[in-house]
Amino acid sequence: MAEMSGIHVQKLTVVQQAIASCCGAIITSLFVTPLDVIKTRLQAQRNPFHDGKCLVNSSGHMDHVYVCKNGDSKAWYKKPGHFKGTLDAFVKIIRIEGIKSLWSGLPPTLIMAIPTTAIYFTCYDQLCEALKSRPGKHDEHIPVIAGSLSRFGSATVVSPLELIKTQMQCRRSSYKQLYLRVSTKVTVDGWLSLWQGWASTILRDVPFSAMYWYNYERFKKMMCKEVGAHEPTFFVSFTSGAASGSIAAVVTQPFDVVKTHRQTQLWENETLKIPQRDSKSTWAVMRKIAARNGITGLFAGITPRLFKVAPACAIMISTYEYGKSFFSHLNEKKNQHP
Repeated sequence: MAEMSGIHVQKLTVVQQAIASCCGAIITSLFVTPLDVIKTRLQAQRNPFHDGKCLVNSSGHMDHVYVCKNGDSKAWYKKPGHFKGTLDAFVKIIRIEGIKSLWSGLPPTLIMAIPTTAIYFTCYDQLCEALKSRPGKHDEHIPVIAGSLSRFGSATVVSPLELIKTQMQCRRSSYKQLYLRVSTKVTVDGWLSLWQGWASTILRDVPFSAMYWYNYERFKKMMCKEVGAHEPTFFVSFTSGAASGSIAAVVTQPFDVVKTHRQTQLWENETLKIPQRDSKSTWAVMRKIAARNGITGLFAGITPRLFKVAPACAIMISTYEYGKSFFSHLNEKKNQHP
C-alpha cells in the first residue's frame, strides 16, 4: 500500500484484512449482480441460449460464471420479456417479476467471489508490508509487484475450485458423482487438467492487477494531497478505484475476450458432448479473432465491461478501505484501553 494506508495496515491482523475484503466482495456482488442479470437477459433476447452455454462475466477483481441448466425451462435467463434497452429491462423486470429477480444467480457468484477476494486483497497488503520493510526498494514499484504476485497466487489457488464449481452448475449431481468425475479427469488428463484456462486468466488478470494497483495508489496519494487528508476518505477511494479500474479494463480487454471465448467453448463442448479439438494458445485464439473480426473484435464488449468494472472496482476498494479503517480505529481503542 502507499505510505498513508500503510500506517493502518500495520495495525491490522490477517483475519481483519480477510474480513474487510470479504465484506467488500459481498457488497460488490450485491451491486454488480443486477448489471449481470440485465446484460444476460438482453443477450438472451437477441440470441437464445442453448442448454449448457456458459455466461462468463468479469468485474475486474472477480469472475461470475452462470451456466444454463439442461432442461430447465423456468431458469431466470429464459423468462420472457421484450426489452428495448438497459433502463427498460431494469424497470420491466422489477415491475413484472419483482425486485428479487435482479439478484438471480447470486449464490454461485458469492461462492467464488468471497474466497478469491479474501486471498487476493489480504495477500496484496501483506506483500506490500513485506516489500516496504526491505531496504533499497522504490515505493512506486511496490503496488505493481504486490498486485501482480497476489493476483497470480489467488488465480492459481482458486482455478481448480472454479472448474469444479462450473461442473456443479452444469450438471446437478451428488458430491460422490462430482468426485468421481473430477478424479476420472485427473486420472486421464493429469493434475494439470484442473488448471485448464489458467494461462488466459493469468494473462488478463495479472496485468490488470499491476496497472490497477499502480494507478490506484498514485491517484489516491494525489487526491489525499489535494483534499489535505492523512488517510483516504470514502470519496477518494471510490474515485481512485473507478479511474484505475477503467484504465486497466481497457488495456486488458483483448485478454478478457480470449478468456471468455476459451471458457465458454470448453464448457459448451463438455456439456453438449462435442469432441474437443487440440487447445490453441492464447495468442493463436487472439490471431483468429483478429482475422475474423479485425482488431476491434479484440475489444468487443468494452463499453458494457467498463460500465461494470468501474463501479465494481470503486465499490470494492472503497468498502475494503473503510473496513480496514474501522478495524484500525477499533485496534487503537483496544490499545488505549486494554
